[in-house]
Amino acid sequence: MNIKSILSGLGIDSVDGILLDLGVSSYQFDNKDRGFSYREDAKLDMRMDTSQEYTAQDIVNDYSEEDLRRILKVYGEEKFAGRIAENIVKARTDKRIETTFELNEIIKSSIPAAVRRQGKNPCKKTYQAIRIELNKELSVLEDSLDEMIELLAPGGRLCIITFHSLEDRIVKNSFRTAERPCTCPPEFPVCVCGKKSKGKVITRKPIVAGEDELEMNPRSSSAKLRIFEKCG
Repeated sequence: MNIKSILSGLGIDSVDGILLDLGVSSYQFDNKDRGFSYREDAKLDMRMDTSQEYTAQDIVNDYSEEDLRRILKVYGEEKFAGRIAENIVKARTDKRIETTFELNEIIKSSIPAAVRRQGKNPCKKTYQAIRIELNKELSVLEDSLDEMIELLAPGGRLCIITFHSLEDRIVKNSFRTAERPCTCPPEFPVCVCGKKSKGKVITRKPIVAGEDELEMNPRSSSAKLRIFEKCG
């Protein structure tokens, strides 16, 4: 993220609030040419930054079976990661996998029919994993949280909306560490590490969408908001 350099360029040292929405925008999902959606037949792309050359198609066709299995399991939390990875590698020996619908067929054939009948689209987790890997979403988030807290003015708040458990876990743990950074053994009577709290967690549990919002915006169903306030 470029927030520090942008604020510096504007002559701003600190801000009273930062709101970070980590969701992929509806425009990106609804624009079939961006290749984010498994519901539209399009070239496999998924780039947040269209100036970069590497696309989702390169991951699907160039990653080893082991690496595909790893990202599907870690970033997609996909139960059938091994079978999907194996079938992707088999399919691309015949021809390069270029479109979303080609990938969809491979994913669906890798998942038992009984699981597919449960109602959820079987492609969702795989697409999430590939998108996160391609855009380095989690590493960018991890590397930016401390910097954003430092940019807050006393009493300023950092508000972050996440859309899946991996992001939420990173934000939750980072806020907790910023609040209680002490690394001294619990048996020590006083802190000797010298690490001071940067503030407090406002949301012990994340704020989620209510019934009215869910009715107006179904995509908010997985959204979680967490808030951190810097020391005054």
